[in-house]
Amino acid sequence: MIYSQKLQKHLTYFSLSLVLVADLLITQKAAPVPAQTVNSSIGNGVTFSCNDSEATIKAKNGPKVSNGNTTIYIGYQQVSSNNKNPVTIRFNNGIKAWCRSDYETTNDDGTGYGLFWDGGNVLYGVYSSTGSQTGNDFRRFATGRWLSSYGSGGGPKVAVIARINPANGEVNYATFLSSKKPTDGQTNSLVVNKLSWNGTNLTVQATSWWTPRRANTNSMTCSGASPYQYTAVFTGDLTKVNSASAATCS
Repeated sequence: MIYSQKLQKHLTYFSLSLVLVADLLITQKAAPVPAQTVNSSIGNGVTFSCNDSEATIKAKNGPKVSNGNTTIYIGYQQVSSNNKNPVTIRFNNGIKAWCRSDYETTNDDGTGYGLFWDGGNVLYGVYSSTGSQTGNDFRRFATGRWLSSYGSGGGPKVAVIARINPANGEVNYATFLSSKKPTDGQTNSLVVNKLSWNGTNLTVQATSWWTPRRANTNSMTCSGASPYQYTAVFTGDLTKVNSASAATCS
């Protein structure tokens, strides 16, 4: 009888041990994956709409920035066979917080292709522009900034950098960033490659075709073949370029 009671106790302890080990394994398997932080992303624009789910947009592999369970995506809507409008969207835990497709709604063939976000209040978007058209475009946000418009001509693709309120997607202000032909003053192409932020200034690295602009917006004097690797350091409010440089240019 005593032997039977001891055996029963041993079996009970053994069963409890198995349960504890199983619980430990389940807990280890269920440990949450640390949230990814992506501050800057620049690449090819992808198409999506404000009605798309985050899973659909994420599968496009376009530019995005993330902090914790929040991700902001940028791209474009194809509104006609020869016209795109930029679109920017934010998701919190997979739920849409806001979506903006109204920054530029003209016949300008615009695309969103870059973002920088510090995870707090500092959010910049990078968009393309191919010329000024009648209607609402980034010019309404660029008054008083470094470059307030696309400039002369049309066709070459230039950049627009916009400071955005990450809470609601409103554009606070923006500037155009382009190159300028020294012969006739016509606007020429520029593509942003990288953004970085030091808490005060926004550094923009870009590829500029003939010819990059100095900090005073005039054309540089360059030697060698175009395009040129160009760096401009903006004040955070995009009103001023503190310095501008390009290899083989002055």
